[in-house]
Amino acid sequence: MMIRPVMLTLSLAVLTTGWAFAEDTPWSRHTIDASSRGADGVRLADVNGDGRLDIATGWEEGGRIRVYLQPASGAHLRRPWPAVTVGNVKSPEDAVFADLDGDGSIDVVSCCEGRERTVFFHWAPSRSQDYLDIAAWRTSAVPCTQKKQAWMFALPMDIDNQFGIDLVVGSKGGGGSVGWLQAPKAARNVGDWTYHPIYRAGWIMSLEQLDVDEDGDADVVVSDRKGSSRGVLWLENPGPKGAAQHAPWTEHRIGADGMEVMFLTIADIDGDRRPDIVCATRNKQIIVFRRAADSKVRWESWGVDNPHAAPNGKAVRVADVNLDGKVDLIHTVNNGGKRQHRGAVWMSYGESIRDKRWDVHDISGDRGVKFDLIQMLDVDRDGDLDLITCEERDNLGVFWYENPTR
Repeated sequence: MMIRPVMLTLSLAVLTTGWAFAEDTPWSRHTIDASSRGADGVRLADVNGDGRLDIATGWEEGGRIRVYLQPASGAHLRRPWPAVTVGNVKSPEDAVFADLDGDGSIDVVSCCEGRERTVFFHWAPSRSQDYLDIAAWRTSAVPCTQKKQAWMFALPMDIDNQFGIDLVVGSKGGGGSVGWLQAPKAARNVGDWTYHPIYRAGWIMSLEQLDVDEDGDADVVVSDRKGSSRGVLWLENPGPKGAAQHAPWTEHRIGADGMEVMFLTIADIDGDRRPDIVCATRNKQIIVFRRAADSKVRWESWGVDNPHAAPNGKAVRVADVNLDGKVDLIHTVNNGGKRQHRGAVWMSYGESIRDKRWDVHDISGDRGVKFDLIQMLDVDRDGDLDLITCEERDNLGVFWYENPTR
């Protein structure tokens, strides 16, 4: 099963820093769940076939993996969503949906660091009416990953075209790597899953699939935060036959070498119908990588200053926030408690997407310190894109900000 993930007129005031900040009020925040501690990431998929995207989140300090089903009506959207704890694990860094055994019920994969250092499968109940029944879920540790690495992120992806979905996984620290977990014929026999390393890593933040070289198979775009190879790169898929024979994945550098890169996103930022890459960093910049016009695999790059010179960017997305026909950047940070560095903002350009500084517009106000991965989705179905994210330090939990444009 494939998992898919009226313009406002704003007066501007120029701050003493030289930044243009829109005098708009923060967006309304609606809590999806604040029942645990350390919400760490939001991943989307329609798990029940109702046409609405649902959420998987790991709670790092709380040790829970939770799923949230998106309600149908406006009133229910603005209250906590129906939810289930699908498993209890220590130090989860990531949770993502995947139908691991091909039975039509969407399972969850969690990646754990800390002392746990294991990838877990959380098996969904076979009956859809039991999806929110905590007793109907089962959790299995994947032996080939157990206590091996500090696992940080997983990307469901059928690599070898053999037994359904496989997983690309990344880790950090000693022995850090990117590799793929090869699914066996019987996916629930977790001892039969095998791990094949393809890249030596420092600290993996993002793994995204994209057919970079346009040869018909999905490659993997990586942001590696630490170590001698830090930066943004892509790993060339050797194809189903080559992967099945454990052929190497060739590493290709994209850029930001030596920078502390964070979450990246793939989007067409310049309107040429070719995918570009935008990456948040902890170097006071957002880096834009645009494919060179004469090449599939060569990239041009430039930097956009972080809002208010906030040093520690966390995540970025590309979308038309105010429906003016121009792309905007949506950005979150770890502001370290410096609340003038707004945790979540959107940014609009003036003359060119290559502008070094973009106008900054508030989303979060001064609530929240450590924000995370961003998803842009028209949650309330009013025609504009809202922001779904989570926050770890003020324990705001999992929530969505309501775009006021419409």
